[in-house]
Amino acid sequence: MGRPRTFDSRQALTAAMNVFWAKGYDGASLKDLTGAMGISGPSMYAAFGDKRELFLKTIDLYGDVDGCAPVVTFESEPDIRLAVRGFLEEVIKYATAHESGAKGCFLASSVSASIGEVEGVRERVEKAIEDTDRRLASRFDREKENKILPEDFPSLERARLLYDVRQGYMFRGRAGWSAEAMRQDLDHRVSMILA
Repeated sequence: MGRPRTFDSRQALTAAMNVFWAKGYDGASLKDLTGAMGISGPSMYAAFGDKRELFLKTIDLYGDVDGCAPVVTFESEPDIRLAVRGFLEEVIKYATAHESGAKGCFLASSVSASIGEVEGVRERVEKAIEDTDRRLASRFDREKENKILPEDFPSLERARLLYDVRQGYMFRGRAGWSAEAMRQDLDHRVSMILA
């Protein structure tokens, strides 16, 4: 019978995600990963599998936790204009002030570079994009049902546009843009999404 784990799996995965985020899949060594996670190589293999499996688990973690904050804000704010603005504000905050020091979107900044190189990544990225598009479009559809948005409002198209604006902000954050600089045209972008 093996010894019980003496580490927090979620914290270890988050630490591994931050290493992959900063160094990419190829650049992250096992020493980097286990050092950041605070565990030995055998413990990593026992808990998470090999490097590829660990990478896939960090993608799942990001999709389930970090990537959702703007979407949750969008879904929970009753006023659609404030919901769009809140979504973008959360994105800007995340793009410029991530506690790990990594900026931008993990999927766009790091994970996408391994599509076609690491088996299982493409499917996860596609699912993350499709799930986000669906959730955003569903919120727009709800506003159409409530007669807040016109019947012919293109929900899916605007959901995709909102997601693409998110990715643009993430890229700007990674490039070092400040939150203040990104907020300058926020009202225009909200109006563009809802036009």
